[in-house]
Amino acid sequence: MPEPVELARATWPTVPEGALVLVPVGSTEQHGPHLPFHTDSTIAAAVARGAGHQLPYEEVVLAPTLTYGASGEHAGFPGTLSIGHEALHAVLVETVRSLSLWAGRVVLVNGHGGNVTTLDAACAQLRHEGHDVTWLGCAPPGGDAHAGRTETSIMLHLAPHDVRLPEAAPGDTRPLPELLPHLMAHGVRGVSPNGVLGDPTGATAEEGRALVEAMVSSAVRLVTAGRVDPRGRLVTAVPQGAA
Repeated sequence: MPEPVELARATWPTVPEGALVLVPVGSTEQHGPHLPFHTDSTIAAAVARGAGHQLPYEEVVLAPTLTYGASGEHAGFPGTLSIGHEALHAVLVETVRSLSLWAGRVVLVNGHGGNVTTLDAACAQLRHEGHDVTWLGCAPPGGDAHAGRTETSIMLHLAPHDVRLPEAAPGDTRPLPELLPHLMAHGVRGVSPNGVLGDPTGATAEEGRALVEAMVSSAVRLVTAGRVDPRGRLVTAVPQGAA
């Protein structure tokens, strides 16, 4: 299979028209005292890049990462940069409209849970307009919520020099369904003063490598199968009765 074209480094004559385009979507937000602000963006980019090398298509383009997302729940921490749902919606819609002038299929690869509502709404609108766009998440099954062992292991694999492991400490370790009402009411800082939802103890680069490989494999399966729910999410099975 040919190497995917990295759009940021390419020149226009080298960009194939009608290609599958992967667009990583991340955030710039706090990830506890030990992980960098680019964590979600780095994970989304790594999954998109890995999938781009494995997808069974002749022409794949890897777009630059969208590094600003909807991170209002992290606003209590200095450094977080959130553009909010309305602005993110506009960015996603206009990005795909622009890509559609020369690309074929577009897949948004999301690395931040706070973007999900906006991705659903933007993809539903774009698909209604006739654009061939879908999205997928790259959170591994069974992972903890935020800056815990899962993300710490992944970042030890992807960007070890940016991980301040001696600063890692547990935060609120309650399951996300239990935390969610409190997060919606008070934000992350209201439930976890250090910004961690989970426990990074025991994180390793080896575990991170396995997690990334699993996310890439999942992304390849989803994109190749092409099953889409009504919101534009790539899914393992379309609910019965869904269009």
